[in-house]
Amino acid sequence: MIDTTAAPPGAQRTKPYAWVVLAMLAMIYIFNFLDRQLMSVLIESIKHDPAFPEPLTDEQMGWMTGFWFALVYTVLGVIVGFLADRTSRRNILFVGATLWSGFTALCGMATSYPMMLVARVGVGVGEAAGAPPSYSIISDYFPAEKRGLALALFSMGVPLGQAAAIAFGAQIDKMFGWRVAFIGIGVAGVIAAILMLLVVREPKRGAMDPSKLAATANEKSSFGATFWQFISRPALLWTAMGCGLSAFVGYAALGWNASFLLRTLHMTRDELSLWYAIVIGVGIGIGTIASGAIVDIMSKRSRVWYALTPLIAMAAAMPFWYLFTQATDWPMGLALLFLPLLLNIFYLAPALALVSNSVKPSQRTMSSAILLMVLNFVGLGGGPTLVGILSTTFAKQKVAAGMEAAVAGAEGLREAMFWMTPFFFVACAFLALQAMAIHREVKEGRSISDGGLRVGIVLLFVGVAGLAARYILTGPEGMVSGEFMGLLQLVMLLVSTALGGWLIVGAGKRKPAAA
Repeated sequence: MIDTTAAPPGAQRTKPYAWVVLAMLAMIYIFNFLDRQLMSVLIESIKHDPAFPEPLTDEQMGWMTGFWFALVYTVLGVIVGFLADRTSRRNILFVGATLWSGFTALCGMATSYPMMLVARVGVGVGEAAGAPPSYSIISDYFPAEKRGLALALFSMGVPLGQAAAIAFGAQIDKMFGWRVAFIGIGVAGVIAAILMLLVVREPKRGAMDPSKLAATANEKSSFGATFWQFISRPALLWTAMGCGLSAFVGYAALGWNASFLLRTLHMTRDELSLWYAIVIGVGIGIGTIASGAIVDIMSKRSRVWYALTPLIAMAAAMPFWYLFTQATDWPMGLALLFLPLLLNIFYLAPALALVSNSVKPSQRTMSSAILLMVLNFVGLGGGPTLVGILSTTFAKQKVAAGMEAAVAGAEGLREAMFWMTPFFFVACAFLALQAMAIHREVKEGRSISDGGLRVGIVLLFVGVAGLAARYILTGPEGMVSGEFMGLLQLVMLLVSTALGGWLIVGAGKRKPAAA
């Protein structure tokens, strides 16, 4: 096992230029997620554009923004990671940013679904070169003990890009049409890529690592060797899967929240561009920074907190997400959505820091790419796609039952969003496996026995699995059944989940040092 958490003497002091690099990389990341989120803001306008031969369905939009985008993005991400571990990461990032911005502009020129699909897949081609090189560059400008915060600050590109897409996208759509939004933002992204190329310098690999580890920075690690770590080390494997399931819910929400607010909760585009942009920017922004800061502090006590931080966050977010799907107006919906947006992102910074601190410098880009491959294929590829399929299916059923088409479309989307709730349970289960794997890997003294940890895991699984099964079989009405035995069963499952979680959390506490 490789542990890079120890910093070399003198490396703890970060140079000012490192923060300039971080700012430039974050700017590119903002455009990355601006381009990615823009489609979700414009779905309602794109679907009914008279230039298309026929109106597009939620299912078509789900496949385009989810599965097909993610397939190209994840496959090429691994290839990019392989190349970036062997050549200039800055140059690869520049090429990628130029490509995804150019294809974003081409989305605005599409006159059919196949043309739009090809352009959107092209965005995925470019974005595959976005995050992994940046993660690796940041790791070579910041020491291990500051990487959690640095990666969290970099990850602020996610909420800032999403907020910008909502604010600018909705307003440009209203004033000039959705095509101008794609073209204008695409051109701006190309300019940002050129600026990054002029400012950022390629760092020496392993510059911020202990001397013994830094000596391995120029080693050429094969894809097979790096990939083997993820399937042979349970801590990394469950990290990837836990991230993937957390992202499944997160990307489903981000892909369809705007449509849900506009179509189902009757928000106007002016209200969307202001209030939803604020909620998503503040919520995800706080969550991104807080998760990085918390994991930097708590991981000093135990590496188990790399898993416990997102586990607790996902468990806390689940009931608010359910209530959001049942909202009857947009102010109520936005208020309930705030905490899921804030807490859902807690998985990212801990996972990135754990992976970065667990592999050789020469493997960081590839390792990040593999992590993102799983995260995006499961999360981005599955979440928006499933919501789109379910929304179209439920809407057709409601129309067949006699419901007006517009109302059926709105309520079909509500029902599809509701069915994302069980995936919170699934994500928590994989994050619990991650916690157990890390605990076993580090072999540190605990205030709870290994036997107690196993009991906690079993209880958590019983509770989570039972709640998920009950939810799936009975729906929300069954979860709040007034029957005594039904309520008793629900209470027992909740107690089991809480007790299991408490025992696992106890595993992250050190025993007092011996006198």
